[in-house]
Amino acid sequence: MDQEKILAIETSCDETAAAVVEGGTTLLSNVVATQMDIHQKFGGVVPELASRHHIEQITLVIDQALNEAEVTMEEIDAIAVTEGPGLVGALLIGVNAAKTLAFAHQKPLIGVHHIAGHIYANRLEQEFQFPLLSLVVSGGHTELILMKEHGDYEIIGETRDDAAGEAYDKVAKALDLPYPGGPVIDQLAHEGEETYDFPRSWLEKGSFDFSFSGLKTAVVNQIHQLKQKNEPISKANIAASFQASVVDVLVEKTYQAAQQYGVKQLIVAGGVSANRALRRSIQERFEGTNIAVSIPPLYLCTDNAAMIGAAASIQYRNNQYASLNLNAQPGLMIER
Repeated sequence: MDQEKILAIETSCDETAAAVVEGGTTLLSNVVATQMDIHQKFGGVVPELASRHHIEQITLVIDQALNEAEVTMEEIDAIAVTEGPGLVGALLIGVNAAKTLAFAHQKPLIGVHHIAGHIYANRLEQEFQFPLLSLVVSGGHTELILMKEHGDYEIIGETRDDAAGEAYDKVAKALDLPYPGGPVIDQLAHEGEETYDFPRSWLEKGSFDFSFSGLKTAVVNQIHQLKQKNEPISKANIAASFQASVVDVLVEKTYQAAQQYGVKQLIVAGGVSANRALRRSIQERFEGTNIAVSIPPLYLCTDNAAMIGAAASIQYRNNQYASLNLNAQPGLMIER
């Protein structure tokens, strides 16, 4: 039996992406038009500019995805799209493009949760083993999600303030480093030494929640003190010390949760999963355990449509279709 081919669309933030995924595990094409250069000069994503860029790129990206996959719309079995969370204007471009295609070609429509997509990016590399734990780390999210079967999500830990990626961006700004801050700080950290003892926020005993606001404030205060005393600022050492604090907390809380819930597999997902220190520390901490560790290749860490197609495959097989009333949901919860 032929496996389903899903055309997937992702426009939740500043990447216009389309992909064709077969059977939830085989990538036939994956096209991403990034807007990084546009937003860099503003030090962050400008929602109106992001929406405008999506409008310009969406049909080109979809056409390219179909061409690279060497399939026609007639051979596509369903259209999948990120319905949330994300920037409402950006989401609407993708949702409306998907609805138009679904209506014009009489194809099933599937609305996908953005974070579910990040988790399912890993299934393009290896099959899931349940129960599994997913550490989701990105600019807007830091969560520990327990999955007992496909499509079943239970948040057992989440950030109470800044997400990890958000803290990276704010610290980068304080150090006068370019946006996005994550890759720059990761690079600098490898050139510096952990000379500052920044706080680790463990919260109350037994909690798997995260908090990075205090750490961010401690780093910013340290920079201000050095400036006031006219002392030299080693950006590399601050980056190394800050990153060590973030990674320590992420890895240790994930390890404790994985042990407590007796999971068979750990999945790392989201943009910050590209961080070299995090990838290395996770591998080292879980070495010698019977828990399989899955970290996606770099091209599947940042926002892309391949991950949306992989997640949509499960919904397709369960006949979880959306109607043409599908709308963008910027605050969509994964536990639904």
